[in-house]
Amino acid sequence: MMTGNLNFLAMVKDSERYVFLYEDGREQDLLRTFGRFASNPELSFTWYDAAVLSQKVRESIAEIQRAKANETPAANRRF
Repeated sequence: MMTGNLNFLAMVKDSERYVFLYEDGREQDLLRTFGRFASNPELSFTWYDAAVLSQKVRESIAEIQRAKANETPAANRRF
């Protein structure tokens, strides 16, 4: 059962395609998945790939947090 928005992140590497689907709030699970993939010698997915995609996930989280901060009604804002 989905509780948040469904997000995706994709990477094309040579002839391989990595597509990750994840819900809001499940970013830590996704980051762990990157680590598992990077440590799997049977995949071409590297630690560099994991680092690049992890940075994209963190940027996305920061963007969502900024958007939520801007949605806060003026009456609830603290100055």
